[in-house]
Amino acid sequence: MAITLNVNGEPRTVDVEPDTPLLWVLRDTLGLTGTKFGCGIAACGACTVHVDGRAVRTCTVPVSAVEGMAVTTIEGLAADGRLHAVQQAWVDHQVPQCGYCQSGMIMAVSALLAQRPDPSDAHVDAAVTNICRCGTFVRVRRAIHAVARGGAFTGGGAAADGETLASREAVTNGGAVANGGAVINGEAVADTVAVANTEAVTCGGAVACGEAVARREAVGGGRVAAADGREARHG
Repeated sequence: MAITLNVNGEPRTVDVEPDTPLLWVLRDTLGLTGTKFGCGIAACGACTVHVDGRAVRTCTVPVSAVEGMAVTTIEGLAADGRLHAVQQAWVDHQVPQCGYCQSGMIMAVSALLAQRPDPSDAHVDAAVTNICRCGTFVRVRRAIHAVARGGAFTGGGAAADGETLASREAVTNGGAVANGGAVINGEAVADTVAVANTEAVTCGGAVACGEAVARREAVGGGRVAAADGREARHG
């Protein structure tokens, strides 16, 4: 049976059985494999796309139910050669680990922010029930609020919304100061990597550019561990 969908802004006609799950039409018929199969019972959210702007889990939705509707997959989220704000926040906050669930998570989050630009934690909990087996939910929430503030962090270390390197969530190439300790890949590790005088100095005093250089009071008998496991001594 011929069914016409609008997928990522283009009309696409597929010849499939009307009860075929939308997930398999997207992946197998149209080759849009960014949408993932996870559980098959609409529980995990890995298969989430937008249908007329709403987050929909496609593994249990028959393709005939969305005929003529606008379907947006992860492949169609970016526009004009630039990542969507949520995608950029995912990069800036290093949200993914294995990454398998993340396309569905991004689609759920972007749908939420389109409807509610400044969600509370309660709104996030209610709307984004996707499962991440790697447990990156803290980073997910941090990235959501960064987008809501209009201040997704950049790889250079300064926050777009005015936060500085010495603030709680500043990021410098994967390492930063966090209230006198340090952060590696978004996780606080103050007991493992200490920064002299609680100050981050790019390429000179913290865990920036893959090196750590002690200033005066680094921990460990004049040593401070670098992000890649190397050490640098006083002098």
